[in-house]
Amino acid sequence: QEQLVESGGGSVQAGGSLTLSCVASGFTDSSISMGWFRRGPRNERIGVAAIDSDARTNYADSVKGRFAISRDNAKKTLYLQMNSLKPEDSDIYYCAADRTDLLFRLIWARYWGQGTQVTVSS
Repeated sequence: QEQLVESGGGSVQAGGSLTLSCVASGFTDSSISMGWFRRGPRNERIGVAAIDSDARTNYADSVKGRFAISRDNAKKTLYLQMNSLKPEDSDIYYCAADRTDLLFRLIWARYWGQGTQVTVSS
């Protein structure tokens, strides 16, 4: 059974940094794309960053230059390095995985983690 487990959320002041991690299990192929979404004000799941099996990356405009996504296939772990955090980055962040390009295009994903809270204070 496919499972994604996030960690690394927390509270930080504006300008600070956080690193989110996501451990994947139960996925039998390495061709899967992975990424991070945030909850959004209407629980609509907003795409933040994605990385495919060839390590190509895609970012939402709001985080370009501040966030960096990476993956360690040997450890089956996805990361999101969040720098220069702003109060408007506060949200629940979800790890996601999918075999289609919907995730890489930051539209949607089939598999979701339980979410981790990020809070940025001004």
